[in-house]
Parts: sequence; C-alpha cells; structure tokens
Amino acid sequence: MNFPGIGTAANAVAIIVGTLLGVIIRKGLPEKIEKIMMDGVGLCVVVIGMQMAFKSMNMVICIGSIVIGGVIGEILDVNGAFNRLGEWAGEKLAGGDKTAGARIADGFVTASLLFCPGAMAVVGSIQDGLIGDPATLYAKSMLDGITSIIFTANLGWGVALSAFSVGVYQGVITLFAGFFEPLATPAVLAEITSTGGVMILGIGLNLLQVTKIKIANLMPAMIPAVILAYFLG
Repeated sequence: MNFPGIGTAANAVAIIVGTLLGVIIRKGLPEKIEKIMMDGVGLCVVVIGMQMAFKSMNMVICIGSIVIGGVIGEILDVNGAFNRLGEWAGEKLAGGDKTAGARIADGFVTASLLFCPGAMAVVGSIQDGLIGDPATLYAKSMLDGITSIIFTANLGWGVALSAFSVGVYQGVITLFAGFFEPLATPAVLAEITSTGGVMILGIGLNLLQVTKIKIANLMPAMIPAVILAYFLG
C-alpha cells in the first residue's frame, strides 16, 4: 500500500544513490575528461531547456513570468540565500574548507534548480497526494538518479544536498495537493514547464561558462507563471 509522499521519498533517495555512484565514477578521472563531460552535459541541458521552453502556449506569459520573478528574486536575493545555505552546509561537511564548501554549494544549487522546476514534479506530487499514485514521481526518480550520476562526476557530491530541496518542494505540493489540483490545468502546466525550461536553459549556459546568470533569482517566476496562465491561459 502506498502512502502520500512515498514518491517524493523515492525521488530523494534516487538522487542520493545517484550521487554515490557518481562519486565512485569520478575517482581517477583526468581533468580533461571531466572538462569534456561537463561540456557535453551543458549542451544536453541547453537542449532540454529549449525543448521545455517551447512547450508554452503563450510566450508572453513565460516572458512576463520570468521578468516578474526575476525582479522579485533579485529583491529577495534568492540566489544569495541558496549560495549561503550551500556554502554553510559545504563548509560544515568539508571541515571548514571554503574552497570545498563553494564547490559543494555549486553542486547543490545547480542540481536543485534542475530537479525542482517542471510539470513532472507538480503533477506527480499532486497525484501522490490526492490518490496515492506515485508512478509519475517514480519515473522522475529514475531520470533524476541518472542525472545525479552525471552531475556528481562533474560537480562533486554537493549534488546529494539537492535531495533536500526536492523533498521540501515536492513534499509541500503533495501535502497541499487538494489546493493545487484546480490550478493544474493544461495551460498552467504548459507555462510551468516553459518557465522552468528557460531556467534550465540558463543552467546549461552557465555550465558551458557562456553566462553567469543568477538562476535562483528566477525561481519566483513559477508563481506568476501559475497565476497568469490560470487567468489568461
């Protein structure tokens, strides 16, 4: 018998297991191999972000959401808060080593921003909370677990900390599934996916060192995306 939240728990465990496998794979890799792997991952993340971004039914909503969310995120300094949390955890786990702490924070922030946005997280959490069906989150768990292996091989084991972000994000949606269900219309899901895709595209560009966008400051964009899509979609 399934209980509400089991899908999110499986997702968090998959990320941790993927990270452990990534740590094993990473040992002994030459720097040039890590570099080409990172470039390859960055390119794939860009493509994934573009595919998601084009799911929008109304790009004006996506653009408006990103702009509004970016302003809110910059005022609240969401990116700084994420980095401070990651660096604090990283330094604690790295015995006070600031360089190691910064690397752990980078893995935590990047993976969190990749695993949280998207329709699978929202729909899967609502299904898990309302009818106890974790199938969508199980599928997401497999994808996130595989991605964790690849990311850990390049960014280090800070990726494991993103399991906490996923647990909180999806856990809240699961807990309040009854409230979120009416909002999960096709238009809303399309704009959530599109807005999340723009952020993921930004992550890919950052991984390729093309840009240095404060992606976390765009995370509040998910809220206006839901509101605008629900009333205008």
